[in-house]
Amino acid sequence: MTFFPGFEELRVDGADGVRLRVRVGGSGPPVVLLHGHPRTHTTWHRVAPLLAAAGHTVVCPDLRGYGRSSKPPTTDDHAPYSKRAMAGDVVAMARGLGLGRFAVVGHDRGSYVALRTALDHPDAVTHLAVLDCIPIVEHLDRADARFAAAWWHWFFFAQPDKPERAILADPDAWYGGDPAAMGVQNHADFRAAVRDPAVVRAMLEDYRAGVTVDRAADEADRAAGRRVACPTLVLWSAHDDLEQLHGDPLHIWAGWADDLRGGGRVDSGHHMAEEAPGQVVAALVPFLAG
Repeated sequence: MTFFPGFEELRVDGADGVRLRVRVGGSGPPVVLLHGHPRTHTTWHRVAPLLAAAGHTVVCPDLRGYGRSSKPPTTDDHAPYSKRAMAGDVVAMARGLGLGRFAVVGHDRGSYVALRTALDHPDAVTHLAVLDCIPIVEHLDRADARFAAAWWHWFFFAQPDKPERAILADPDAWYGGDPAAMGVQNHADFRAAVRDPAVVRAMLEDYRAGVTVDRAADEADRAAGRRVACPTLVLWSAHDDLEQLHGDPLHIWAGWADDLRGGGRVDSGHHMAEEAPGQVVAALVPFLAG
């Protein structure tokens, strides 16, 4: 398949002076696709054209700090890399593209941004789809020995300085990645990103924000009874460990979404957009139409 056929690569303003690298294609009801760690927007290269062919304007940004988007200076509280700041980027980007209201689909770290966008900007978001995640605070509330052993990187990445030194000593060995499985161009984009010290620092700030300001934002929303109002779809990878660690993700998401429209397992490992794009699109298209 041609790499992002019919799509245009742009630079679009986010919030607070951030500039996002964005790929846009198709026409119709808009949907924004948000990648996870350590990928860039090119992880969606097998999904985005299918959604465009199904009648959507599809927008794929690099999150702030990732890929070729801006990497603003951080602060002691990590707020510039909070999901609230990234959600502000998504809304500003959509306005800059003249999209009006839009659906948002997030995978991995991008799912936390998607959730925050729906919670903070309910008037902007028509549909929310979250792939391979539960809210950050729900992960941390359930953080037992099994979780710490499986997702140890959350706690290592939150430490100062040492994660950068470990990763940058050999980023190819740390992150791996198979060009045959990922797609050659997607792999090349990912590999260039993880070899960039500025990207690695910013990605780690994402995790540092996750266990501090992002957790606090989730706790505040939960205490206030704030919930996602728009239709919400939950998908998770059958061959990853989310369900094994936490049980049925739908049960957890029922506490956060007023209009939970189901979902379920995708027959893939963690990077479902690369491994099972047809299944992802088959779930998204009818959901986005409802």
